[in-house]
Amino acid sequence: MLIACWSVKGGSGTTVVSVALALVLGRSSPDGAVLADLAGDAPAVLGLADPAGPGIADWLAEPDAGADALRRLELDATPSLRVLPWGGAPGQAMPDDGERLAACLAGRRPVVADCGSRLAGAALALAASATVSLLVVRPCYLALRRALAAPVCPSGVVLVREPGRALGRHDVEDVLGVPVRAEVAWDPAVARMVDAGLLGARVPRGLERAVRAAA
Repeated sequence: MLIACWSVKGGSGTTVVSVALALVLGRSSPDGAVLADLAGDAPAVLGLADPAGPGIADWLAEPDAGADALRRLELDATPSLRVLPWGGAPGQAMPDDGERLAACLAGRRPVVADCGSRLAGAALALAASATVSLLVVRPCYLALRRALAAPVCPSGVVLVREPGRALGRHDVEDVLGVPVRAEVAWDPAVARMVDAGLLGARVPRGLERAVRAAA
């Protein structure tokens, strides 16, 4: 299973949802799970040091690199989760060849890809070809406008609920024409856990229930 999480605006919560989903799937899979970090922020959310070695960006730059070379880039995050770091510079243009990346990620382990908000190149290919393609979005008029113009149609939506918003689940489904598979309540406790690097140790119950529903 390959689950791609992506957004159309920065700050939507895509990385937190991706990390939580990968942690939950890893604990329930006998072979653990893999988090493919195409956005570059997953190690920080997990409380890990910034990876110093090569990553996905370097692998994509080598057209002859295969699945074995990709697996050698994996880093231990928890006993049941391994991370494929991005490896590129912040804001670096997204390389192409996402089809090769998707094929090499296939295997017994569930894979979650954090495709971020810059849908281009390999990130776009993963979002389009994933078993489950999840748009992470807040109930924001501007975000929904951008989602309608996105180059890929999601198979479902993870809605990050915020207090005081006029739009809700049914509005999002009506506008985008795809189901809201999970709702995540905006919770400052989650932000505090991320800031403290503790999300890898314990996913809050509300967030865990939501990402299970999304998967």
